[in-house]
Amino acid sequence: MESRRDFLKAAGVAGAAALTGTAGCLGSFGEQAYGDGTVQFMMSPSEPQNYMMKQYGPMRDYLDKELGDTADVKLQYAADYSAVLQGLGSGSADIAETGPFAAALGVKADKAEIALQRHAYGSWTYTSVIVTRKDSDISSLSDLEGKRIAFADMTSASGSLYPLYMLKDAGLEIGEAPVSDNGADFTGTWSGHAEAFKALQDGQVEAAGVGKFITQGDDGYVEGIEPIMDYKKEYGKGIPRAPMVVSPELSESEKEDVVNALKDAPDKAYLGENGKPNSETNADKEGVVEDDLWFDGVRPAKLEDYQPVIDVANQLNLSTDLLDSA
Repeated sequence: MESRRDFLKAAGVAGAAALTGTAGCLGSFGEQAYGDGTVQFMMSPSEPQNYMMKQYGPMRDYLDKELGDTADVKLQYAADYSAVLQGLGSGSADIAETGPFAAALGVKADKAEIALQRHAYGSWTYTSVIVTRKDSDISSLSDLEGKRIAFADMTSASGSLYPLYMLKDAGLEIGEAPVSDNGADFTGTWSGHAEAFKALQDGQVEAAGVGKFITQGDDGYVEGIEPIMDYKKEYGKGIPRAPMVVSPELSESEKEDVVNALKDAPDKAYLGENGKPNSETNADKEGVVEDDLWFDGVRPAKLEDYQPVIDVANQLNLSTDLLDSA
């Protein structure tokens, strides 16, 4: 399976940033429930809306078929991680894919239950990086004092929490981050993985703290980009890959039906709208996008599996109050 950055070849990130205001993007939710015959599947805004719709379309179709006459499955794209948890907590969303920290916060706030952990690139874990441009004079995290750093969503584990943890561990003051950069030794901005990485490439910032997946091309780091620090290499352990969570408003039988269906999904459900593995997709052809899902399997999971993320949040003195700021 190819890099999650492949969509950038076909869709500019400027358009990606604008998508958060398009139809189908949810920042608040109306009354919905599995009981009304609809399963609302929420997608967190880790990548552009149109790209994620292509990715998750076959998985939605598979889940819809598996549930049969029980319910129709609909995809919805959320404005941010907080909106996903608001939807799950209110019962207007039923299942969602989201980030590790957002999921942990959701559980602590009784807005979500962790159900599945995703597998990708041969591992159940992944990593966070702080990267810069090769033409910069930055060689260590201490060099970022007084510099501009772009991050992903403030509740993103790999794009906010872990970069902040690495900066703090290197001796930099992080102040009120990720809520703001007040008191920090750097100027910080928070948006999304793609937007933060593009800001670095365009020279708007000196560094970006993001998930490593967004920085990768076909042969390692994207041309012109180099790492300052890789969490997994530096600390010898990875971040548990992003979970799928369910609404606590679902009945036990409803949770079991949805979770078992996803757990048993066939390979073709992961291939995206074009139905072909990325390795067989002619992405060089105009208009063709490699749209495999970034993960290739799931397994049952629980809150304890994400304790490492909670530990990092505790190191940063973060709590569920962050959801109100997100």
